[in-house]
Amino acid sequence: MSIKLGVAPIAWSNDDMPELGGKTSLEQCLNEASRAGFTGIESGGKFPKNSELLLPKLKKENLSLCSGWYGAQLLKNSAKDEFLFMKDQLKLFKDCESPCMVFAEITNSVQGDPKTPLSQRPKLSKDEWNTLISRINEISKMMIDENMPLAYHHHMGTVIETEEETKRLMESTIDSVKLLIDTGHMLFAQGNSINLAKDFSEKLIHVHCKDIRKDVLDNSLKNDNTFRQAFLDGAFTVPGDGCIDYKPFLKTLKENDYSGWLVVEAEQDPAKANPFEYAKIGYNYLSKTAKECGFEIIT
Repeated sequence: MSIKLGVAPIAWSNDDMPELGGKTSLEQCLNEASRAGFTGIESGGKFPKNSELLLPKLKKENLSLCSGWYGAQLLKNSAKDEFLFMKDQLKLFKDCESPCMVFAEITNSVQGDPKTPLSQRPKLSKDEWNTLISRINEISKMMIDENMPLAYHHHMGTVIETEEETKRLMESTIDSVKLLIDTGHMLFAQGNSINLAKDFSEKLIHVHCKDIRKDVLDNSLKNDNTFRQAFLDGAFTVPGDGCIDYKPFLKTLKENDYSGWLVVEAEQDPAKANPFEYAKIGYNYLSKTAKECGFEIIT
């Protein structure tokens, strides 16, 4: 099976905290991502919102758009209304031939809240579960009609955070609701990415490879910190620089015939963790480990 390696621009510029990497140009981000070895990059706040402007920038660095984040509020909005809200992003992704859209339910999320600890994140009632499942099924069918699969991203601070919640969502939704596994977020939530990869191999279409600094994670959990504080303290890093051994996880992907993108994504303060240097660490470790697990890497 073959895979492609991509990277997220959040290491260069953080959309939730513009002061982090705010002066870093998109051109620098794209150039360094390419020089590190990646062939794809996810979208970010500094990216042009139309393909006529974005595609030439990507082509110059031999990069393709390998997805990007969309934060939905299906607990507040109907599926039809939410679909209208994503219309421009959907067109951009289609024009750029993105393989999927990263999708997460963020109603009442505390992921960007500087004061609310993760223990106070929102949790779904029975009725809210039913609403979310119904609406995400509906919008996923609309997206498939536009040839843009929905890749659901479990995320710290949101209503779908834990392994159990992710499993419930996958088991309760139709085939067009696909899965994104984020190894860092799942470990942060004290879950097991390998279990999800085994149980939902037919739904898995996108992977975020985010590593964890265990001492920072342990301190964050002990002190019940906010997600933002954990990230600023350095909880996240690139594969090869944290505590996750990716070989068992990648072997599981190989055994279950995964073929898609592995995206290095690590929110770090670029003033403390040079994005280019860490991108190279992530690429070198992930490419080496993936090859050892039997994957062919498309370059």
